Amino acid sequence: MLENHGADEPSGDLHDTEREKAALRKFDKWLVPVAFIFLVLCSLDRNNIGNARTFGFETDLGLEGNKFGNITTLFSTTFVIFEVPWVMAIKRFGPNRALGTALILWSCVTLATGFIQNYDQAIAVRMWLGACEAGVAPGFSYLFSTIYPREAVGQRIMMTNLANCTSGAFGGLFAYAVQTMGTRRGLAPWRWLFIVEFGLTAVVGGICWAILPTSPETAWFLSAEEQETMLLRKQRDTLYRGQGESNRKWLKRSFTDPFIYLVGIAFFTSSVAITGFGVFLPTIIKGLGYASLQVQYMTIPVYILGTICLVTNCYLSDRFKCRAPFLVGCTFPVMIGYLICVGTSNPHAGYAGMFVLVLGVYTISTLVVAWMGTNMSPDGKRAIAMPYAYSIANLSSLVSAQLYPSNQGPRYIQGNSISASLNVVAAALYFASWMLLRRRDMKKAKLRAEGATTNGYHDDRGLHFDYIL
Repeated sequence: MLENHGADEPSGDLHDTEREKAALRKFDKWLVPVAFIFLVLCSLDRNNIGNARTFGFETDLGLEGNKFGNITTLFSTTFVIFEVPWVMAIKRFGPNRALGTALILWSCVTLATGFIQNYDQAIAVRMWLGACEAGVAPGFSYLFSTIYPREAVGQRIMMTNLANCTSGAFGGLFAYAVQTMGTRRGLAPWRWLFIVEFGLTAVVGGICWAILPTSPETAWFLSAEEQETMLLRKQRDTLYRGQGESNRKWLKRSFTDPFIYLVGIAFFTSSVAITGFGVFLPTIIKGLGYASLQVQYMTIPVYILGTICLVTNCYLSDRFKCRAPFLVGCTFPVMIGYLICVGTSNPHAGYAGMFVLVLGVYTISTLVVAWMGTNMSPDGKRAIAMPYAYSIANLSSLVSAQLYPSNQGPRYIQGNSISASLNVVAAALYFASWMLLRRRDMKKAKLRAEGATTNGYHDDRGLHFDYIL
């Protein structure tokens, strides 16, 4: 009986194994840092609107009521719509072409944001930004899941939220520096924030673009021998990776797998907390009674703690080869953090609640992606189902964008209560997803014990595939 555990059990002699490890170390040296920088720049250009809001963005554009929330909601619509097409483009054309195109487009939109004059223009640029950035995070997650052993993917996919933490800390410091500049050349500080970040993205991102490979098997930084090793590795893992079939073959099977919807909805309910936290943290802190300039640097220690917890949890999850227990467990500090903000009007307690929340919020959104990516097979299904579940999760932005209207400050009881409640739902759904995969594995084991060679499935539901729980 052939049992496939993805790329986590290399075959061949010791020499082949060592060559494979050497090749993967080069991906760690070249691809992982580039992915991290790409994701930091992407997150900066996406979330800087939250910092801009604290020093004049709404006032200068005449945004009243919940217009700011509407802008964020409409950004999310294009972000959700374009995730699957971008990842399919990465599979079809390679990461350098697809992600390079995305970089050019989103940097131009960032520059344009610095010159908008009204509500309608703000909606337009943010919707374009959502369309251009949609494939970056799921694209790199897909890429990592096709390169690294299944039990080591979590620490690489961690780059997405490590980048969010870094951009949150750096973005607050950067916004603080720009704000102290004041008005220059007739442009308000919030406009300079977008203009300067365009320059940073164009220069640094352009350098990273040049490093991206066309495919893992033809990466320019690998020697000819290592390229051959990666190609042989792909051929060896045909059951896990597939044989390069058209994406269309896996459309129906991706959209009819119950696990995709169960874990996607779980991801959605837990993501309301992280999308609200990422966009509105500066607003929450300001609403709790702190001055505008203080807001920018008070976000930094929150993100630093979030980074430490993210790295620790992802390392332990990979080491013990389990995801679900961490996913369920990390929903609890998120609930508690938001409930602290609901339960007291003390600004210091509310600020402390943010430190409790980050003990789990970034870990959840990292490990669920790793869980999906390594439990979906082959690549054709993964390229569709993984960003599709991402899209379900990112519908949370449509909810979170409406949860913190300025007239509900300073405690934002509605938003914080809903975020806490949805994480209760998330805990139950992650547990249900865990039980679904466990039940599938038990059925497969029973069939194999009875001598069956097939159960009619040729994807991850087949007898050849065991899930990481």
